[in-house]
Amino acid sequence: MTDGGTREQRAFIGSFTAAGGPGVLTAAVDRGSGALTLLSAVDGVPDPSYLALSPAHDMLYAVSETADGAVAAYRVDGDEPKPAGPLVSVGGSGPTHLSVFAGHVLTANYGSGSVTALPVCDDGTLVGAASSVLQHQGRGPHTRRQQSPHAHQVQPDPSGRWAVSVDLGTDSVRVCALDGGRLTLHREIALRPGSGPRHLAFHPRGEHAYVLNELAPTVTVCRWSALEGSLRPVGETPVLSGVPDGDAYPSGIVVSPDGRFVWTATRGQDVVSVLTPDAVGEGLRLVATVPCGGTWPRALALDPSGRFLYAANERSGDVTWFAVDPDTGVPRRGGSVEVPAASCVVLG
Repeated sequence: MTDGGTREQRAFIGSFTAAGGPGVLTAAVDRGSGALTLLSAVDGVPDPSYLALSPAHDMLYAVSETADGAVAAYRVDGDEPKPAGPLVSVGGSGPTHLSVFAGHVLTANYGSGSVTALPVCDDGTLVGAASSVLQHQGRGPHTRRQQSPHAHQVQPDPSGRWAVSVDLGTDSVRVCALDGGRLTLHREIALRPGSGPRHLAFHPRGEHAYVLNELAPTVTVCRWSALEGSLRPVGETPVLSGVPDGDAYPSGIVVSPDGRFVWTATRGQDVVSVLTPDAVGEGLRLVATVPCGGTWPRALALDPSGRFLYAANERSGDVTWFAVDPDTGVPRRGGSVEVPAASCVVLG
């Protein structure tokens, strides 16, 4: 993993094993071109649909998106992830996202509509039982997708004070505190009924957040106050030009390190959209859409430098990388690697 004292960059890729995916993969990242070279794959976890890194522990965590939802921990100080203990139950079903926050791994459980906190030991391994499961309540107007809560994402806010969860089923974002391992609801923010929020990304200044809506191909711009733990919607912008022809289900959203660009992926249309915030961050403008390099882009990832963008294309079974134009933000396809049923990419 090192060359002359400098850690080589790695990408970790999740995939749906039930659809033929190889599990969790490791790839080397070429710092000059962004190109990926696959190094290894481990298949010890069913359907590892989302991954999160803890660099402080050299650990990778993976959700098992199954009816009996669980999290696996891997050591990643080599070219092949090594299991670090047994799978740990999340006390909910269908976890779709996880993050590391305040000495815990948090999971968003889509099937059961809940958020779970799993304590992390000093060595990065998981204790073995959830310290808290916070059940969401509510529903939305979409007759098929919003009959119950569906937590889709949970992550820390930029200040590290709050855990923020996005619920597609209830058209809302919840702000939570984690005290003594217990999740408590601080505030719930309602978004437009029927929008179906899926993922949220913060502006690097920490004063705004962009919520990507799956059931209406838009981004909701919100003001964020870490002091109050409050989110206030101020506008909504389409991620596609005109009325889409066929399915349009937005999936992933990332923001450039300098805050100049926002990228989203939309399944069905199979495009990556480029949006630019206004000077104060409260308005977005759609400037371009480009092919995602495959079919059904389930997630996006951005190189920490902001130079390269990655799309995990689930149905075409590949991960495509793009070089980002530094002036326009428009991605230019560089290449791809084959990953059946690809679900996500994280870079470390």
